[in-house]
Amino acid sequence: MANTKNIKERNLEAEGEMDYDFANDILFFKLKNREYDFSLEIHNMVLDIDKEQFITGIQIFDASEFLGISKHNLRTIPKWQFKSKINQGVIEIRLLYKINIRNKIIEKTPIIIQENTTKLPSPQMVVSV
Repeated sequence: MANTKNIKERNLEAEGEMDYDFANDILFFKLKNREYDFSLEIHNMVLDIDKEQFITGIQIFDASEFLGISKHNLRTIPKWQFKSKINQGVIEIRLLYKINIRNKIIEKTPIIIQENTTKLPSPQMVVSV
């Protein structure tokens, strides 16, 4: 593993957008105005990485099953945010969103953790708003 003691924390905060493909059950979070350079497949997800090696997008396949939420509720997420952090060889992605179930707003915050096997720089953090 590379020595990361002298690397300063790299932060990226940007406006984001979300899309949900109801027919194929694919949830997509992305930072606006950031183009991806390559994609990284992890289990049932694809992470989009830009030229500066920040995670700028997330696609989750079979999203309703993975997140335990109905397809209808995924289609109607009113507000969301994603945060990704790479530190000490681990990629951590936090999804923060609210859904309306039976006229009650429920906040969800799933965390996805994966080993960083692609040598993305550490430490870094991405926040979409």
